Amino acid sequence: MASSPRMQLRCCGASGCRSAGAEAVRAALLSARDQLGGAAEAVSIKPVGCLRLCGRGPLVALDRPEPSGAEPACRTELYAELRPEQAFDLLARATGRGDALAAQRLDSDHPFFALQKAVVLEGCGVVDPESIDDALNHGTYAQLRRVLLDFSPEQVREQVKRSGLRGRGGAGYPTGLKWDTVALQPPGPRYVVCNADEGDPGAFMDRSVLESDPHRLIEGLAIAAYAVGAEQGYVYVRAEYPLAVERLRLALRQARAKGLLGAGIAGSGFHLRLEVRVGAGAYVCGEETALLASIQGQRGTPRPRPPFPAQSGLWGAPTLINNVETLASIPVILREGGDWYAAIGTEGSKGTKVFALSGAVQRTGLVEVPMGTTLRTVVQTIGGGVPGGEGPDKGVKAVQTGGPSGGCIPAHLLDTPVDYESLRALGSMMGSGGLVVMGESTSMPEVARHFMRFSVNESCGKCVPCRAGTVQLAQMLDRFVERRASLVDLERLEELCRMVGATSLCGLGQAAPNPVLSTLRYFRQEYQAACRDPDQCEPFDACLLKEGTR
Repeated sequence: MASSPRMQLRCCGASGCRSAGAEAVRAALLSARDQLGGAAEAVSIKPVGCLRLCGRGPLVALDRPEPSGAEPACRTELYAELRPEQAFDLLARATGRGDALAAQRLDSDHPFFALQKAVVLEGCGVVDPESIDDALNHGTYAQLRRVLLDFSPEQVREQVKRSGLRGRGGAGYPTGLKWDTVALQPPGPRYVVCNADEGDPGAFMDRSVLESDPHRLIEGLAIAAYAVGAEQGYVYVRAEYPLAVERLRLALRQARAKGLLGAGIAGSGFHLRLEVRVGAGAYVCGEETALLASIQGQRGTPRPRPPFPAQSGLWGAPTLINNVETLASIPVILREGGDWYAAIGTEGSKGTKVFALSGAVQRTGLVEVPMGTTLRTVVQTIGGGVPGGEGPDKGVKAVQTGGPSGGCIPAHLLDTPVDYESLRALGSMMGSGGLVVMGESTSMPEVARHFMRFSVNESCGKCVPCRAGTVQLAQMLDRFVERRASLVDLERLEELCRMVGATSLCGLGQAAPNPVLSTLRYFRQEYQAACRDPDQCEPFDACLLKEGTR
């Protein structure tokens, strides 16, 4: 249920815009409104979360109600790169007394906005993340109330299964199947956990949801708890997200005060306690078993599976773990129905996916598109390609997906649809949604070394293949970057990549070689050129042929 249209300025208060001075802009707007009086007093100045185009902040959206009966009821203009001294100009525009900021007004019909489909992000940039009343006015918690009154846990799980939603944390495991596994364990305590330990370089999707729409996450987590029979839950957030932690804790207090958490939620017999656990920011704690160990006060290291957390998790009890984006999808799925959600996307990858678009691209920010949208659409049409880039690929050399666990996809494969299986077939992966664009001058051995050094620093050290293997790989990549490698190094590099991937204990070590393998697969000539005797290398075409026979 949306609130009535009114003249308002929505000021982005997410981390990206705050770092560019958004708080100073909002303070200047409040001061200017007080000074202007009259018509300006009718303009609401509202703090909101992410307005998507993070690279052009601070951003402010101006909502102007249309005359009664006109469609749409409200028109929105978005202004970028605002400065505090422009507050009077913005209020003048709101009250119909000027248009001095026309050059900073963004085209809402631009593909960056027009090609997006908001499901997870539908409340981001709309609701005040620090006001539960505003969240309630926009329909948050309506599905929780409805579910508690009208649905059995089995009916909730059935809708999630019908939706085809797969976990957005990276692995893509079917969400409904995971919920069933937890719910159908023998009677006893159960737990739900939100994995908000977003650690991929270039990824900020989960942070944006936490900062922009925390009540939606709480609602999704509460519905999940009801569906699997849990009465205790945790949100595990990394300490590097202080604003997200602050707003999430505030949202939990507000939800408890409104009777939406705690005992007898919304007059039902369902009880749920939710707490925030702040992690130290270890990448390995994104792995489920390491995350659970950290919540229990132990060192955040993984353990072998099985048993899986859905069977034996926190304190030995069945535990459901989903990431932020997965849980934030749940209220919409319940509101619109599982079949509605399943109609979006591809046969094997339903719904939408949120990407954090960054790197050598004109328009950086949050992008939510239907599964199956091509990488070219995301990078070139929505993102605008590399600044100043020319040619059919607009200066793009490669796109890195999936963070340190993913791979680099070359420009000639940009027409690949974004879905779990297609990216895996290219030697990369969906990951949590970080999408880093690289220009033509990028050195791929240096890219591989960058990610390998990240894995070296983040390895927990529990298993030898990861602890020692990633160090050896980083040192071998040093030889290529410094142009002192040999052809023997090239062979050893590939051999060691496969050994580390096959024998490491958890996903960190198993996937650490992926950036190396993908750059060897598509940019092998750069490794050959870095050898002391590049003339002795096999032609690149011969290498590709050999690769295809493996």
